[in-house]
Amino acid sequence: MGEFFKSELKDRFLQYALERRDYFEVRVLYDEFLRPNYNLDFAKKLIKEIRDYNPSLLDIMSGNGSEIFMLASTPKTKEFLSGGGFLDMHVKEEEKWDVFLNQVSGSRRLSKDEKELLEKNSPSIKREKNLLTFLIAAVVISFVFTLYSILNNALLEPQYVPKDEFERRLEKVQSQYRLENEKLIKELEKAKATIDSLKN
Repeated sequence: MGEFFKSELKDRFLQYALERRDYFEVRVLYDEFLRPNYNLDFAKKLIKEIRDYNPSLLDIMSGNGSEIFMLASTPKTKEFLSGGGFLDMHVKEEEKWDVFLNQVSGSRRLSKDEKELLEKNSPSIKREKNLLTFLIAAVVISFVFTLYSILNNALLEPQYVPKDEFERRLEKVQSQYRLENEKLIKELEKAKATIDSLKN
């Protein structure tokens, strides 16, 4: 069981005691709030935790062979619940831990301005951007030269060859173009992935 639920149960126990004007057995709390999922010992454990925190929150009597047998509210019970009770204490403690862990981790998110400043002043990012720009330029130039070569061979330099030789060369050029195109697409995808990783 989580601490949040335990804190809520302790507050319910105190509220129940506050609403009653007489002493009652711990079994009443067990029957009211915990049966059948938990046992009577768990109810006694929660009462003991309340008492360990502040003995004046409940008036507890032992008897019938049990250290915690009968209990009732005290003037401090209402005051404690009005101040938020165990649940409020638990929430505040969790908030303190969250703030503390955020401070310790030092992993707060950078603002957009801070990211831009960091990117401008980071030599490794500048080097990677220059390398990426060079890589993209090389891919584009390679593509242009390949396209020029294909067009030059196919259209601009007419050679008189037999039809079957022409078809064989055309298929060869087309397959070269497809292979080169696939290669360029893969290189562009790699470049795009590198750009995306730099942005993140």
